[in-house]
Amino acid sequence: MTRTRVKPWHGVMTATALPLEEDLSIDLDGYAAHCRWLVDGGCDGVVPNGSLGEYQTLTEQERIRVVETAVAAVGGDRVMPGVSAYGALEARRWAERAGEAGCGAVMLLPPNAYRADERGVLEHYREVARAGLPVVAYNNPFDTRVDLTPALLARLHAEGLIVAVKEFSGDVRRAYEIAEAAPGLDLLAGADDVLLELAVAGAVGWVAGYPNALPHACVALYRAAVAGDTRSALPLYRALHPLLRWDSRPVFVQAIKLSMDLAGLRGGPSRPPRTPLAPEEEAAVRAATEKILAEGLGQEDR
Repeated sequence: MTRTRVKPWHGVMTATALPLEEDLSIDLDGYAAHCRWLVDGGCDGVVPNGSLGEYQTLTEQERIRVVETAVAAVGGDRVMPGVSAYGALEARRWAERAGEAGCGAVMLLPPNAYRADERGVLEHYREVARAGLPVVAYNNPFDTRVDLTPALLARLHAEGLIVAVKEFSGDVRRAYEIAEAAPGLDLLAGADDVLLELAVAGAVGWVAGYPNALPHACVALYRAAVAGDTRSALPLYRALHPLLRWDSRPVFVQAIKLSMDLAGLRGGPSRPPRTPLAPEEEAAVRAATEKILAEGLGQEDR
């Protein structure tokens, strides 16, 4: 498959789910195999220690081992770890660790321990930028209560603090406002269920969830979308959308792991405080996944 990635944060960067044993310890060998399988399936790289990777529940040593495992599996230029933490100093240390491991870039939420004002956000990114790695900002106003508006992103970019933004607000109009306010800032689709809209608007990457279960189908969707081939992309997008929209819901980790299980992969359990899907949620994810698999969209992925 032809790849168009020219920077470590471009292309389909899968935010990796983390395979856990029944005792909730990490299966690092399984994780390494999953990272390799994603890249072999057409994904351009992986994003460990993101929300989908349940980073908030990991110990310091576990976070280190997860990044090292990903780098050993697919190479540092294909690994963009999340380095978010409650404090900027801790986030900077995670960014420095990522650099030591050989990673090509890192992804960073704004301060998430409190609703920071603009000055606090700027200082947060200034501190982490001192680690020396390219920083991809992650705009998730739902979880952080901090909105990285186009104007604020423009300030961060003008200072050289960020190279791109993972846009998860769900407002596709932001793509055009960001391009106007910060023309050199790369836009990455941050939510699976607005991928087509953001690709048409100029996104050069996708920090994606559902390739964990269906990499070939998701990569085909992304490639067609960024190429402007809506004739190919739109039917595939419609077929996948009943699953892709789960990426924007609070139970996205459990939903994606269930789809992985159904696709013959290893999704498995999640750590608390996440609980199993409610019966109606499980039924909906199961039905959507089984329909896609029955239509043959996941055949190459198994």
